[in-house]
Amino acid sequence: MLEKIEAVQRMQDYIKKHLFENITLADLSKVSLYSPWYSYRLFIDQIGMTPARYIRRLRLSQSALRLRDDKCKIINVAFDMGFKSVDGYQRAFKSEFNCNPSDYVANPRPIYLFYPYGVKFKPTERRQKIMNNIRDIFIQQINKPKRKVIIKRGIKATDYLDYCDEVGCDVWGLLKSIKSISGEPVCLWLPPKYRKPKTSEYVQGVEVSSDYNGEIPEGFDVIELPEAKYLMFQGEPFKEEDHGIALKKFELQSKNIILKLLAMYGINLIQEFSWNQLDHEDTLKWSQSMKNNI
Repeated sequence: MLEKIEAVQRMQDYIKKHLFENITLADLSKVSLYSPWYSYRLFIDQIGMTPARYIRRLRLSQSALRLRDDKCKIINVAFDMGFKSVDGYQRAFKSEFNCNPSDYVANPRPIYLFYPYGVKFKPTERRQKIMNNIRDIFIQQINKPKRKVIIKRGIKATDYLDYCDEVGCDVWGLLKSIKSISGEPVCLWLPPKYRKPKTSEYVQGVEVSSDYNGEIPEGFDVIELPEAKYLMFQGEPFKEEDHGIALKKFELQSKNIILKLLAMYGINLIQEFSWNQLDHEDTLKWSQSMKNNI
């Protein structure tokens, strides 16, 4: 079974690397090390859709970000993404996001972008793996302006894995579609004043400007955070397949550290960090003054 999962992961990795090229079943067969027919069946069994649909959804999500951020012409995006006609691209966009590209360009609204996990890396399926303790946590004191955060609350979740169980991991795709002032969606542990009865301490959200008046997705809330000094935490680099359990260990260790630091720094009791699914190697600079006091 593991060999089959590895084969599908190699196909996903190949698609990611060559997304804007012409990808054939023969190409996927070469990297999976199985026949074209068997590679096709493996992909459907593990991913739940055909390779062609998977590639199309990835390209459409990338095209939506280009339309949102670059304000480029729809015809250019359509052909760059491998579509043979503008009409075909517009129909596919409408089918995926329930809005026309031209309407989206005029008024970018929250949409569910397709951000699939690698078949090896599904966080809710990796709870039992044991990792060594994280040796270092990188900390940086930063200043943040007054802002709003559009959040999706869970029920009882106190960490990333439980949150995925309660809310679903695809919420990240929706948050990514909302242009953030910090570049990436964020994960937050909310103090009591920001929580609602029978909702989770841990939430995911996206930071927007304090004057944001755009659409709020159904089922999401908005909280307002003051201008203040914050501590941003990030753990050591780790293998992508370990990211779920690594985050859980990171959460536990950083919560212990924050109790020591609160006595030294007048910061808000909100621990927050952002991470990019595509690159876990980025780290924050270590604050030497903090390191000496931990």
